[in-house]
Amino acid sequence: MKRQKEIKAIFFDVDDTLFDSTTLAKMARMNAVKAMIECGLPIRNVQKGYSLLMKIVEKYGSNYDEHFDRLLETLGCNRDPKIIAAGIVAYHDTKLAYIKPNPDVVPTLIALRDKGCKLGVVSNGRSIKQWEKLIRLGLHHFFDVVVISEDVGSEKPQSEIFKAAIKELGVKPEEAVYAGDDLETDIFGANSAGLISIRLVKKKPREPILNKEMRPKFSIKKISELLSVLELT
Repeated sequence: MKRQKEIKAIFFDVDDTLFDSTTLAKMARMNAVKAMIECGLPIRNVQKGYSLLMKIVEKYGSNYDEHFDRLLETLGCNRDPKIIAAGIVAYHDTKLAYIKPNPDVVPTLIALRDKGCKLGVVSNGRSIKQWEKLIRLGLHHFFDVVVISEDVGSEKPQSEIFKAAIKELGVKPEEAVYAGDDLETDIFGANSAGLISIRLVKKKPREPILNKEMRPKFSIKKISELLSVLELT
């Protein structure tokens, strides 16, 4: 493994790396459906409503702005601002309750920064949404650079987004580490760009790694393990 002096920058994915976005999204959508039902959405079963909503999310993407409108439409209803507003309020109230950094994230970022590492984020998504997450998580001040796909016209796993990040920090690919959870976007992308890839695996991975370009250099179960993997302890 590279010695400490050769590692100059560490970049992070956001969702399901710095915080548990999967649980947040599930609970926020479930509570939104429940609130919409209480305000007149013509369906009794919350789980069924959630399943319908998830089909809409899969069809239109997570950044689509009218998921609740399409849910009403799917159930044969006219657009009802009251029901939609109830869903929006419940969604955002739940999001505020669940958007917390994973317990070891802040201590690890402090330790890495104290060791002289430059820190950055490389993330797919809309700029405002990703910045909102970082600010609500209280993490935005840790990072020397934040590169988001909407801003650079390239998204993971394309190597251009990683190259934009390392260029901004003035480091070489072999001097940079990328930590993320997804094999296809994070690990494949980091490997393609020549960065040292580290995969955060919270559960035993089910998917076989058939493509060697998707094989991480290292795998860790929690962010704090970066310190020992990078020999920074």
